[in-house]
Amino acid sequence: MSDLDGWVGMYLDLLVVERGLAPNTVASYGRDLAKLAAFCEGRRVGDAGDVDRPLLEDFLLHLAGSGLAPRSIARHLSAVKGFTKFLVRERVREDDPAARLKTPRIGRKLPGVLRRDQVEALLRTPGTATPRGLRDTAMLELVYSSGLRVTELVTAPLNALRRSPPLLLVRGKGDKERIVPVGGAALAAVAAWLERGRPLVLKGRPSPWLFPGRSGKPLTRQAVWKNLRRYALEAGITTKLSPHTLRHSFATHLLEGGADLRSIQAMLGHADIATTEIYTHVAPERLHRVHEEAHPRGRRDE
Repeated sequence: MSDLDGWVGMYLDLLVVERGLAPNTVASYGRDLAKLAAFCEGRRVGDAGDVDRPLLEDFLLHLAGSGLAPRSIARHLSAVKGFTKFLVRERVREDDPAARLKTPRIGRKLPGVLRRDQVEALLRTPGTATPRGLRDTAMLELVYSSGLRVTELVTAPLNALRRSPPLLLVRGKGDKERIVPVGGAALAAVAAWLERGRPLVLKGRPSPWLFPGRSGKPLTRQAVWKNLRRYALEAGITTKLSPHTLRHSFATHLLEGGADLRSIQAMLGHADIATTEIYTHVAPERLHRVHEEAHPRGRRDE
């Protein structure tokens, strides 16, 4: 193992211990920094103290030349900047070689959103005739009802659900907790799963998770993605779809229904309102209606 590999490992440990980042986030940082380490090895640079600005500029050019999208290059650069700050803090380097590197310009990508009729068709697809159907119906209903990330869904403990009033305690990014409301349809679907499906799946095995598999362990994110794609095809939805699409649809449909951005921000668990503001670009019809109804010179017939 090179000196550089060792410092990368220590930095990743710091992200877990000091900053409390989620395992998936740390793994993403690790993959990006592994590419940097491999690039440095190709340049015969094995010491962290020898990682300078020209080398990092060549690394970014290498990423661009490999066909990586600007958004992905920006993510790599973010990981590199965090790492080089760490090297300065640990006095491996006196200066920060990444401090003035520019992030590639990124166009704001609007999230994919399902129409309401598509959501209804998707939620009906798993059915309720089998334990698996009860589970998957409850999971889809809960994601759409409460705007959950897929990791938040599969790691939800059984005791996270409150029935009166219907709320779910969610542990999100950075191990931050938030409370989200659960709609009536989702609550009914989860109740049906708990009463008629979950006992048959576990067959007496204990499990602390709300949506366990047969082993009692949480379902994997990959399993949820796979099931969702299959249900989407059965529902006649041919557009690209992921669990995040339901989260985006949740936020967009709330905005269209009159919810304010601050409330949506709280339910999604966004640290910055600017992240939530992207939904104002997805729901222009609703914003036009609000303007027409609220502005003194908004209506055309007056």
